[in-house]
Amino acid sequence: MMLVNEKVAIEHGLKPDEYKKICDLLKRVPNITELGIFSAMWNEHCSYKSSRLHLKKLPTKSKKVIQGPGENAGVIDIEDNDAIVFKIESHNHPSFIEPYQGAATGVGGIMRDVFTMGARPIANLNSIHFGSPQNKKTKNLLRGVVHGIGGYGNCMGVPTIAGQTSFDSSYNGNILVNAMTLGLVKKNKIFYSKAAGLNKPVIYVGSKTGRDGIHGASMASASFDDKIEEKKPTVQVGDPFTEKLLLEACLELMEGDSIIAIQDMGAAGLTSSSIEMASKGNLGIEIDLNKVPCREAKMTPYEIMLSESQERMLIVLENGKEEHAKRIFDKWNLDFAVIGQTTNSKNIELFFDNEQVANIPVNTLVENSPMYDRKWKKAKLPKKNKFKNVDFNNLKIKDVLKKILSNHNVCSKEWIWQQYDHTVMGDTIQKPGGDSGVVRVHGTNKAVAASVDSSAVYCWAHPLTGGKQVVAESWRNLISVGAKPIAITNCLNFGSPENEENMGEFVECVQGISEASKYLEFPVVSGNVSFYNQTKEVGIKPTPAIGGVGLIKDYKKMISMNFKEINNLVLIIGKTEGHIDQSLFARTILDEKNGPPPEVNLFNEKNNGESLLELIENNYIKSAHDISLGGLLTAISKMCIKGNKGIKLSKSKNLMNEIEYFFSEDQGRYIIEIKPKDLSEVVKILKKNSVHYEELGIIIDNELVINQKTKVTIDELKSYNTNWLKNYMSS
Repeated sequence: MMLVNEKVAIEHGLKPDEYKKICDLLKRVPNITELGIFSAMWNEHCSYKSSRLHLKKLPTKSKKVIQGPGENAGVIDIEDNDAIVFKIESHNHPSFIEPYQGAATGVGGIMRDVFTMGARPIANLNSIHFGSPQNKKTKNLLRGVVHGIGGYGNCMGVPTIAGQTSFDSSYNGNILVNAMTLGLVKKNKIFYSKAAGLNKPVIYVGSKTGRDGIHGASMASASFDDKIEEKKPTVQVGDPFTEKLLLEACLELMEGDSIIAIQDMGAAGLTSSSIEMASKGNLGIEIDLNKVPCREAKMTPYEIMLSESQERMLIVLENGKEEHAKRIFDKWNLDFAVIGQTTNSKNIELFFDNEQVANIPVNTLVENSPMYDRKWKKAKLPKKNKFKNVDFNNLKIKDVLKKILSNHNVCSKEWIWQQYDHTVMGDTIQKPGGDSGVVRVHGTNKAVAASVDSSAVYCWAHPLTGGKQVVAESWRNLISVGAKPIAITNCLNFGSPENEENMGEFVECVQGISEASKYLEFPVVSGNVSFYNQTKEVGIKPTPAIGGVGLIKDYKKMISMNFKEINNLVLIIGKTEGHIDQSLFARTILDEKNGPPPEVNLFNEKNNGESLLELIENNYIKSAHDISLGGLLTAISKMCIKGNKGIKLSKSKNLMNEIEYFFSEDQGRYIIEIKPKDLSEVVKILKKNSVHYEELGIIIDNELVINQKTKVTIDELKSYNTNWLKNYMSS
């Protein structure tokens, strides 16, 4: 078999010193199959070589955490022997090259991560980011990605319950597609990927192996250039109907006691799945590649090991259980093959046509993979803008509100989520468009809330503050529906780690996430790092996406954001300071892109959120919504639109001008609706907890009355907010 040189190693994405390290570890020159395996396991996507050092600082434990990072997905306890398995993953590069299949296989891959642990998927979410609406590629990319997400999730019969979509010119050459799945499992039926025992059969199940997706993981660890079209063969092709069969077959096998370990074949396919199982079990694995079911003729060992064909799993079985397992997979019309066994060699040994074609110590691929302490630049907190040349009194509130409600990052995304089946399985009790999606735990009174958030603008202005803010935003979105936040998963999307500024953004965002997670007792249980999101030398804005999960013990206490009843009172929880810098108002109305993001006070975030949960527990809250992008008046307008009711705002005692009051993006704030008779009890609880509050106004029939002069009908609010995306996609 062909031995390789440094030039071939560099073509595989390895650095010269990494190639030298491989030769030193093996004490010889690798052959082409071995080099392919090293290039897959040592790329950024699989080895986390630039991020491992910093990810270790994230808080990952709490009383509710059953499994933190290091497995296929994180697992949290939701009581009564029930657990939720969840994770978010990126499929950015494939989705830019081929949007439908890139997004579809992203959804398929994250669902496999969840059901490989024994959990039945119960909800999907996504965080998708596109270039400027004016960019000629944006519309087709958006259409393809949405069809791909819907196509796969809908066919699998798993509801898509929530998500986030944003547009920014920094994604013109590199869109982001982050997919998240939640699954439900009994605590005593969780499956792990750690191989155990000697001479145990290693089983391949699912679809046949083809040539699609070869070098997918390596492509995900490289920047884009002008030759992007040539990379299409590295994008995997999905088949949700096969995955549905695979899900049912795996869950049926999991009912018994046949499985020792199970791992899906995701990035780097058979290579990463076999090596991760061996590494975790401190064992070796021997595979006969002639026994791998292939759908194309004359596939080489190199191609078989690096293919990322979808809908495949690797299982270590108990001896003697092969026939029982085969019957199940035959019944579901899936391939089943005994391709090897566990050994005590601690090596990955591959055979093809009766010849040994690879023999690599597992620890050289995992523990000895490179780990870099890359140079990074600290970001300074930008100076506040003085806005001396702006006459706020000259701005008409109604005009500003119209522009902000119809802004592409605030407008209704109904065009997107209408294409997803969000009610399949019959347990979705809060659908997309609210603060969080909510699904009932089937046959119980419990419900699980989930949301996904990111704030690239804040992270770009000051990564440390932005990292804190995105965790706090996730926390508020869960609390707004009445859920007690439990844990998060994160998908960290950044430019090249070899660029000191990009690396600095990563390090400080992680620090911010870590500080907020620790303080809010909201640990990180799973996640993914996606570097090299850039075209040529230009990286995206730093975009850490946070998927939060919380529990509602009694789903009848779930809260939604739509205003409920005329004459009810509306309050604001949390203090309005008038922070305009980095707000949507500053960027869209004043065209001001500089300045610091709003400060995040973690004490107030925790205190305000826990106080709101106390009010919900006491049945005082009729509707709630957190205040984020677009500020106070934007949040009120959305509550009016959702509830088809208006509000007459009281004159604020706040001394700042109306524009700052209504459109600033101070953190830690919520709008709540209560009955007038409950006001004194609500105030008592807020005062007891030292929570700042103001009375905002009273719910009326069908208009938003801002001051005596400014009135906007609900129909006007709806037209501002609901038409932009529909018109954009149909024009």
